[in-house]
Amino acid sequence: MKLRIICKSKIHQAVVTGADVNYIGSIGIDEGLMRMTGIVHGEQVAVWNVTNGQRIETYAIRLPEGSGRIVVNGAAARHFQPGDRVIIAAFYLTDEPVVPQMIAVDEHNRFVKTLDGTASPEDLVTTVG
Repeated sequence: MKLRIICKSKIHQAVVTGADVNYIGSIGIDEGLMRMTGIVHGEQVAVWNVTNGQRIETYAIRLPEGSGRIVVNGAAARHFQPGDRVIIAAFYLTDEPVVPQMIAVDEHNRFVKTLDGTASPEDLVTTVG
């Protein structure tokens, strides 16, 4: 068996809405975006700052659905500021094929499209689990 690390989830070009150095780690993500991409509470995610090139790994926590909030917490907040554009990705360690759930969002962190253009937000919410 060969295990590979495969991208399973991606939120492309999200905008950081807050950075809280005093919170104990993590990245808060609008729960609706988490559901559309299959990211679960506590899951390890990579966060890549398109604005300044910083990259971190942390874990995802839920923020209120529909809030459009993306909040970087803890020490990483020193490298991520409100207004920064980020890519949030999660991965599987697997030997099976993976169909990644990747979405693009607008400047208010609202769903725009899947990156392959095949699903509506309703399709994603009802198929993700």
